[in-house]
Amino acid sequence: MSIMDFNVKKLAADAGTFLSRAVQFTEEKLGQAEKTELDAHLENLLSKAECTKQWTEKMMRQTEVLLQPNPNARIEEFVYEKLDRKAPTRINNQELLGQYMIDAGNDFGPGTAYGNALIKCGETQKRIGTADRELVQTAAINFLTPLRNFIEGDYKTITKERKLLQNKRLDLDAAKTRLKKAKIAETRALSEQELRITQSEFDRQAEITRLLLEGISSTHAHHLRCLNDFVEAQMTYYAQCYQYMLDLQKQLGSFPSVFVSNNSQSSTTSMSNISTSSSGITTSLLPSTSGTAITPAIGDLKESSGNRKARVLYDYDAANSTELSLLADEVITVYSIVGMDSDWLMGERGNQKGKVPITYLELLN
Repeated sequence: MSIMDFNVKKLAADAGTFLSRAVQFTEEKLGQAEKTELDAHLENLLSKAECTKQWTEKMMRQTEVLLQPNPNARIEEFVYEKLDRKAPTRINNQELLGQYMIDAGNDFGPGTAYGNALIKCGETQKRIGTADRELVQTAAINFLTPLRNFIEGDYKTITKERKLLQNKRLDLDAAKTRLKKAKIAETRALSEQELRITQSEFDRQAEITRLLLEGISSTHAHHLRCLNDFVEAQMTYYAQCYQYMLDLQKQLGSFPSVFVSNNSQSSTTSMSNISTSSSGITTSLLPSTSGTAITPAIGDLKESSGNRKARVLYDYDAANSTELSLLADEVITVYSIVGMDSDWLMGERGNQKGKVPITYLELLN
């Protein structure tokens, strides 16, 4: 027999089997043929596997979105992964913002209050960016990869064996149907033999599928460990971010917050800095939003017209010759002059004298 004859016969046999299964499947759907039901335990295992697959896919996709919000970047990383090539290092959003802040601070002048604050904020943002990069790497290895391995590996095997089980069941039910229709004794004997063979193949495939499906419980246990690793990575990341921001807050603790409100007529700026020491030695200077009310400390100073010592909160560059430039942490003498704007005091440093903004000062007793 030639190879051509063998291929034709095999093709004809495969076509016959496919047709027999198609007929059996159609008659079952139409209610014209009996269907062998799987046992309850196997059905439960199949349902558990399908549920695990669906939720694993959803969690995996959303974790990818969480770690990389940019869809174009995710596609690029996917392509590089399929090509088995390392994706190029990409600066993340925190690092980019941090670099912009540092560049702006250097441009405005590191010696100015705003420039110095921008540089400090930028450095912190870059630290957060580094921590974020570490979180992404750890989560990808310890959480995403195991989930993806299940979807692309174990579950594909389960799907293959499940489909094979479905085919074996259709073969079994088709054999049962042919046995019922057999009239001649010889034909009936052949049908019974075919039924025994198809029943054996179905039972064997059902056992293979059952063993694979029972492994889903082990998959859950493995994914639980991976979930703990993911939570630990997040905990480390958020703890780092909290500490970085806490350190930054301490560095900027003496900087007043600025609130700007705009309308069609004018812009009004209100600056506040609440700084009360544990010993009650210092009192902050807070102009109100309207710029007309003043704190009790400044009020007492203006009413008494006396001199007081004040600590400079941060650097101030004089806008003109009537003002006095200030350096952070230096102590100067301040006093009020009748008729002076409520947001200003007169300051003296040795022989130097000039107006100073009260929001840059902290009165000392």
